[in-house]
Amino acid sequence: MKAIVMTQAGSPNVLEYLDIEEPEIVQANQVKVKIHAAGVNPIDTKVRSMAMFYPDLLPAVLGCDLAGEVVAIGDQVTKFNIGDNVWACHGGLGNEQGNYAEYNVLDQRWLSIMPKSLFSTAAAAPLVLITAWGALYDRGGLQAGETVLIHAGAGGVGHVAIQLAKLKGAHVITTVSTAEKAKLVKSLGADDVILYRQENVLECVNKLTDGRGVDLTLDTVGGDVFAQSIPMTAHFGRIVTLLAVSEVDLSEARIRNLSLIFELMLTPSLRHLDKDRDQHTFILEQCAELMDADKLQIFVDEVLPLAEAAQAHTKLEQGHNIGKIVLTLVE
Repeated sequence: MKAIVMTQAGSPNVLEYLDIEEPEIVQANQVKVKIHAAGVNPIDTKVRSMAMFYPDLLPAVLGCDLAGEVVAIGDQVTKFNIGDNVWACHGGLGNEQGNYAEYNVLDQRWLSIMPKSLFSTAAAAPLVLITAWGALYDRGGLQAGETVLIHAGAGGVGHVAIQLAKLKGAHVITTVSTAEKAKLVKSLGADDVILYRQENVLECVNKLTDGRGVDLTLDTVGGDVFAQSIPMTAHFGRIVTLLAVSEVDLSEARIRNLSLIFELMLTPSLRHLDKDRDQHTFILEQCAELMDADKLQIFVDEVLPLAEAAQAHTKLEQGHNIGKIVLTLVE
């Protein structure tokens, strides 16, 4: 089968379009999926640049997100039938093959029936949906009537988080870099938009909240943005970050009595946590219903052929995309 193979750590040029052995079912609870599209995520570029999770396992196939069709099932598979359209976020982290390939074989417990949308749209969604849902609902405890600040609202996680926050009944403030991105996030329901390159974000947040700060901050950027979020968050509020935190002065966070929370949706895959894996499939089931009811949109910036994975990685690392980039495997 055709696949994108990471041959070594490095730039996007280490991704090669090759023929590799097609995976087959070897356990009774496995499902073989013909992949129609694969999402491209920042974790893919980080894994590629550092060979993260792959110190002794190269060459390897990357890619966490997939949307495709079931073409074979093991004897103990009960959730799916041949011909079902499914989506998932699993693989590409060292222990199992990723989804930049024509086929993959997964334990049925990682899969869900995908929404009635294009494969390219479904493939763009699993990781960002699970991340945003986990950050806002499961970890952040967002409640109706609260105010949430979502950094980088036009990004993959950000544009989904805006919609989920509005569905919860929250007031949404978000940051973006351009007027074009501001138009998008407004269309998704953002109440207030801050152009962070032109405006002082802290001053804007204080003005919008009468100096109180927001109840919950979702940091999708890390680094200085995390540190700058501390005075933007109300006393006894919460900050959920998707990134590692280091060398940050937390004295103001302590005085404000903030809850500092991490969200890493890859943990169930990395640590083989069955209960949390089930929460992932629950989230995808709920989001499929929302998408089918036109209550949740996934913005796909660009769809590229699988062979152009290196170009997709380059564009993602340059940071110019709005929403998601997807690789397609079906003409």
